[in-house]
Amino acid sequence: MEYDGTRFAGWQRQKDQKVRFVQEELERALSSVADQPVTVVCAGRTDTGVHATGQVVHFETSAFRPDRSWLLGTNVNLPGDVCLRWVQPVAGDFHARFSATARRYRYIIDNRPVRPAVLRGKVTWWRAPLDVERMARAAASLTGEHDFTSYRSQACQAKNPVREIRELSVTRQGDFIHIDVEANAFLHHMVRNIAGVLMAIGEGERPVAWAEELLEVRDRTRGGITAPAAGLYLVAVRYPERFNLPDPPPPPAYAGG
Repeated sequence: MEYDGTRFAGWQRQKDQKVRFVQEELERALSSVADQPVTVVCAGRTDTGVHATGQVVHFETSAFRPDRSWLLGTNVNLPGDVCLRWVQPVAGDFHARFSATARRYRYIIDNRPVRPAVLRGKVTWWRAPLDVERMARAAASLTGEHDFTSYRSQACQAKNPVREIRELSVTRQGDFIHIDVEANAFLHHMVRNIAGVLMAIGEGERPVAWAEELLEVRDRTRGGITAPAAGLYLVAVRYPERFNLPDPPPPPAYAGG
């Protein structure tokens, strides 16, 4: 599924009825099609303001509907900022979260002197010029398996801070910088904290070696800013081939300058 997270207080349904949650909207729409309550499980719970183009969700139900009816009927009942891209039955041992072997995010920075209007809420604006080559060199030191304590939220509840980053790249297309990161799993705010460190290095406020130094000190208070949520997209979730799921769509990309 995909969604624009701008007007959502994150994925996970909570008791606060004054704000919107993606999970709540999806469960309401699916329940309408199933004519019975439906509870969903997602591959990765996104925070307030975070978007997704490749979120994967599973649910169990005794209701029978053709795949096309699940897809079209659910989309009719969803608000305009959420939609399902495809629906298919899966094996009984499939789990959207625990069957995943990797997740991929893209962080998009609009690097220009003036703030965006049309893409407000869809990208992070950074006024000062950023040196992509410096950012890419710093990013290289974060690949592999490491203790990412310095790159996670102080409120992160994960018992183990070790994660494996399998790919981390920084590229520029005109005014827009794309940070692409894929890992076996992520800690709370991990991608946004990586982005904050790389932007500080790209601006020249910190040396390239700072990214690696933070790994060694294992202290979040020594890290940089947590970059805004607006530029973050969950773009893909990887699963074993035996589940035969569709390939994720291309990640969002902006260019120009």
